[in-house]
Amino acid sequence: MKKIYAINGSPRKNKNTATLLDKVLEGAKKADPDVLAERIDLYSLKYTGCRSCFACKRKDGASYGKCAVRDDLYDVLEKLRDADAVVFGSPIYYRTITGQLHAFYERFFFPYMQYKHGYPNLVQKKIPTACIYTMNVKEDEMLRDGYREYMGLFEIFLENYFQKPLILHSFNTYQFDDYGKYVCEVFSPEEKAAWRDVHFPEDCKKAFAIGEELMIKSK
Repeated sequence: MKKIYAINGSPRKNKNTATLLDKVLEGAKKADPDVLAERIDLYSLKYTGCRSCFACKRKDGASYGKCAVRDDLYDVLEKLRDADAVVFGSPIYYRTITGQLHAFYERFFFPYMQYKHGYPNLVQKKIPTACIYTMNVKEDEMLRDGYREYMGLFEIFLENYFQKPLILHSFNTYQFDDYGKYVCEVFSPEEKAAWRDVHFPEDCKKAFAIGEELMIKSK
């Protein structure tokens, strides 16, 4: 049985990022009805970023090549070692992924990297990956203000260890259920709703297609 995991780097479990991740998993199930498809909500877990214990680098150590820290992330990292595909999702805060996802990827990537000449890694299987980004800005603002440079760092590491990630940007997202409850003069609720009604269903279709493609690429 194949396994695909969706890593939700959003604090919300039923909004834009989570919805798109669920669509990816639906697409994966369409392509392979027998696949084990699971979403993991990082904000529900208690963990930290890398603690620099270097147990994953210890000569002849029991945890060489694996994160040894026994917190809520330990079992997640163990699952991912056996994954056939992984999709990562994050809202964009201050032009980059959330702190929770960043802390996750410190623990995810570092054990695989070896302190040897050329920095080879211990990854056994170059699995397909994808990144889903949700953000308040539109595409022209993302490109103008350098968002891609920040987000691209995560993708560089993914490509170094696994397959080059498939990318989906979801722009100008609908942030509040009721904009009238918040001080947000810079946004027009009517414009946001109109954009959502047209574009978010398209993003959901793209996410579904990514799930299908991940399963194809995992064969």
